[in-house]
Parts: sequence; C-alpha cells; structure tokens
Amino acid sequence: MTSDDTHSRTLELLESNGYFGMSPTQVTLLKQEKVVCLDDNDARLAFDPRNKYRIQTKPHGHGDVHALLYSSGLLKLWRGAGLRWVLFFQDTNGLLFKAIPAALGVSATKNYHVNSLAVPRKAKEAIGGIAKLTHTDGRTMVINVEYNQLDPLLRATGFPDGDVNCETGYSPFPGNINQLILELGPYIEELQKTGGAIKEFVNPKYKDATKTSFKSSTRLECMMQDYPKTLPPTARVGFTALDTWLAYAPVKNNPEDAAKVPKGNPYHSATSGEMAIYRANSLVLKKAGVKVDNPVVQVYNGQEVEVWPRVTWKPQWAITFADVRSKVSGSCCISQKSTLVINGSNIFLEDLFLDGALVINSVEDAEVKVGGSVQNKGWTIESVDYKDASVPEEVRTRGFRINRVEQLERSFNEPGKFRLKP
Repeated sequence: MTSDDTHSRTLELLESNGYFGMSPTQVTLLKQEKVVCLDDNDARLAFDPRNKYRIQTKPHGHGDVHALLYSSGLLKLWRGAGLRWVLFFQDTNGLLFKAIPAALGVSATKNYHVNSLAVPRKAKEAIGGIAKLTHTDGRTMVINVEYNQLDPLLRATGFPDGDVNCETGYSPFPGNINQLILELGPYIEELQKTGGAIKEFVNPKYKDATKTSFKSSTRLECMMQDYPKTLPPTARVGFTALDTWLAYAPVKNNPEDAAKVPKGNPYHSATSGEMAIYRANSLVLKKAGVKVDNPVVQVYNGQEVEVWPRVTWKPQWAITFADVRSKVSGSCCISQKSTLVINGSNIFLEDLFLDGALVINSVEDAEVKVGGSVQNKGWTIESVDYKDASVPEEVRTRGFRINRVEQLERSFNEPGKFRLKP
C-alpha cells in the first residue's frame, strides 16, 4: 500500500531492481488517499504554510489497507486461485519471514480467523500490548492496546499497579509487532458487511503539557490491527508469541537517532537490523546442532551490536527449522569471523569446519554435500561513518561495508550429485 508521497518512488524502486526477482504481475500497488489535517483542538482546518489557499493533507493510516483490498477485487482473485491466508507485514521487519511458517501453523491448528504476531514485552515498553478485553455485559475481544493506553486502562479496571512485569520478567501483555495473519474466507465475508471501514481516532502531538497547541497538524487515522473491533463475538481471534531474536528487528531509525538510544535498548536501525539477521541464522544453526562461535561486540555508527558469523541462505534452502535440521549433519563448526552463503535448495552440510568465507551456488536439480575444512582470510567488516558523504547513502546508513578479501566459492550448474570437501 502506498500514498501520493510514496507511490511513484516505490514503483521506480521496483522497476529499477527488476521487482527483486518477482514477476511484475505478482506485485499490486494499492494507493490510499489522503485526508484533511486539523490545526487545533477545535478541529480547524490546517493550511499549507507555503500556500494559504491549500489545505494540508496526510495519509489516513495503514487501516485503509482493508478497504483497498476489498474495493480492488484482489481478495476474490486470491480466493479463486485457491489461497487460504492473507499475511499483513510491514516492510521494515526483515526477520518476520522466519516467524511466519510457525505462526501459519498456529492459525491452521487453532482455526484462527485473526492471528497477531507478538514478542515478549517489558512493562511500559513503547510497543502496543495484546490483551483480552472484557465488557461489563460479558463480551470479549482480543486486541492490540496502544502502550500509552494500556497502563491507564489497567489502573482504571482494578489493577492499581498498572502495567508491571510478572514472574517471567516481562509484562503479561506481549508486544504487538503489527504482523497479522487472516483467514481469507471469513475475511471476505466480514468486508462484504463493512467495506473494510476501520474505526478512526485522532492522536495529536502537543507542544507542551497545556495541550493547547499541536507540534504539527494532525488528522483522523486508522490502524490495520484494529480490524478485530468490527468482528462478531463468534470470531476466533488469537496471537502467536515468538522470541524477539526470531521475529522482530525493525529498521526505522536513522543512524543519528539510533546512536542516541540508551544502552541496552534496541536501536531499530539498518545496522542492528542486518546484524539481527546474522544472529537469527547463527542461532538456528546452533539449535540444529552446529557449533557456532559466540559473537563479538563492535560499534558501528555509534551503536554497540553483536557481530555473529555472517550466515545467509536463500529461502529455497530452508524456510522452517525442520528444513535446516534435515540439511545439517555430523560435527559442523563455524568460527565467528566466518561468512557462509548458501544459494541453492539441495545443499547439505556434513562435518564442515568453516573458518573464513564459503559461498555455494547450485541449480535446483543438483545435490551438493559440503564438508571438510575451509580456511581462508574471509570477508572483513570495515566501519563507515554515516556522515561520510563520499560513501553511498545505503552504505553510510548501514554503518559498515563488507570487504571480500578471500573466499572459497563453488557453483554447481548441472543436475547431478556432487561433493565438496577441500
């Protein structure tokens, strides 16, 4: 979903990158309209400071996605193609796809119409909490409650301490990460009643405690995670809580803002987001039986991050943990300085000792068994300052570049069975 502010640039990004391997017919951009802005508590219209005859407008919020999916006819096309589930994800969270298979399994086994993904959440942490709300007439609703509303709500309903950690060290209300799985059939039935309309709210940011002036204009908006508010009591709504390392590492803070985050809190930057992918892959391999060295701590763009072995694989190699476990055997070891890149579906690691960089490419009908000892100078990480204008923006934002000093790279471009054992 795009808006006037992002549509043309999003389309340009997709076209200039060949739709990142997808066919253009696989991608549909739905553009939401903007709504008028309000200037004060009396809801006076806000005018463009550069043109007093033009009213300011802003996007209506990501809740518009439901109405756009319904009006576009996409949902019926998907149902006609035999699809059963709709996944809503926000593109800043690259770890999401490691969590989706398990969450889909929960949706299927629990017959959930709506399944919200969540992670452990510290009390009063600035992330919405998943809660079950019970009305005085007995009606219940499983819904996200925004973090600035959760504590007052608890205090007002018989919990004098508000939002506090329980014996687990976390709040009993897991953190909503705004990734939703909806069962397609019931979703279409509901939208036929509502047209996808989501209840609106207004969330002005005030200049000071007097709450008389806005920092900037506000508008009515809606959120996609409020969809369950329109559902009948019979709807099956639940959540799936996963470890943060597996499911949540958003990239939303620029380097300057990320460097100001207090130590111990997540940076949510391009630097931490990429390192989180390497951490997750390394931990998955560890759980599959691979001996993976512990990370070292480095500082990039003023952010102290754990640097694990740089392990990546294409989705066709493994989507689930069971996939990974089926392709790893024997005594495999990966050192902290190592880089492992797996580009192929039938690549098996057997008694592999890696201390350097190893890149394996294979076609679909090639079966490759990789073992033995691979040692070389590997790929090094060089720090880059985000203020260095001589460096491309995407590298500056990342905070480092990869120098490919030495590696072992092998490609298997013909069908057959092969073994790589240096």
